[in-house]
Amino acid sequence: MQVKDTLNIYGEAINSRLLIGTALYPSPDIMTQSIKASGAGVVTVSLRRQQSAEAGDDFWQLIKNTGLKILPNTAGCHSVKEAVTLAQMCREVFATDWIKLELIGDDYNLQPDPFALLEATEILINDGFKVLPYCTDDLVLCQRLNDLGCEVLMPWGAPIGTGKGLLNSYNLKTIRERLPNTTLIVDAGLGLPSHACQALELGYDAVLLNSAIAGAGCPITMSRAFKAAVEAGRFAYNAKAMPEKDLAAPSTPTIGMPFWHQQ
Repeated sequence: MQVKDTLNIYGEAINSRLLIGTALYPSPDIMTQSIKASGAGVVTVSLRRQQSAEAGDDFWQLIKNTGLKILPNTAGCHSVKEAVTLAQMCREVFATDWIKLELIGDDYNLQPDPFALLEATEILINDGFKVLPYCTDDLVLCQRLNDLGCEVLMPWGAPIGTGKGLLNSYNLKTIRERLPNTTLIVDAGLGLPSHACQALELGYDAVLLNSAIAGAGCPITMSRAFKAAVEAGRFAYNAKAMPEKDLAAPSTPTIGMPFWHQQ
């Protein structure tokens, strides 16, 4: 009997390996339809969303109506104090101890600050948070975050919003191999469903994306494409790929061929 293959985030089973964002959509209606079409089990939101109070209430109601697990984030924070304060506010507003911790160190490529990230992570874990840190694909940083108690890590594929895909699959593969018992989610930089499929083929447990869907010509259709890609990537990982070879090998057996064609 095959064991059900589900994503696990801090002991909670999630029915999809696609996590989706809520920003940049052409309209609230397209956002809600895209989220539904994606089949995502988790939706990420930010308290820093710039809206009027009335529009903000409507937005939060739309998110609530999805029925999905909400993952608040600290997007836009540049200091430990700022990130910790926002995380604590998110816990009160969303009634969850989950937090996607983002701490930007460089405004040019929005790269996370590894030093501040470690400091904020330790503070939040000691305060009872279940931290999902957004980080670079640096093995040592991921190991340090894991040592602090992070059961989930979210290394980037490429800088946020670039759509470049997995710029360093070697680094990502190494992190997967060195942290076999940690839930790993590629977060940021994906642009195509094939990028998501590649991440799952490497053994990553899930992907989180926003711009690749929200910025597509048809976000709803692109949501369906990413849903299929994530499923295909996980199936491929579980199936185990054939070994790579340097030389060609015939796929057609030689049995039954004329002897003068056999070698």
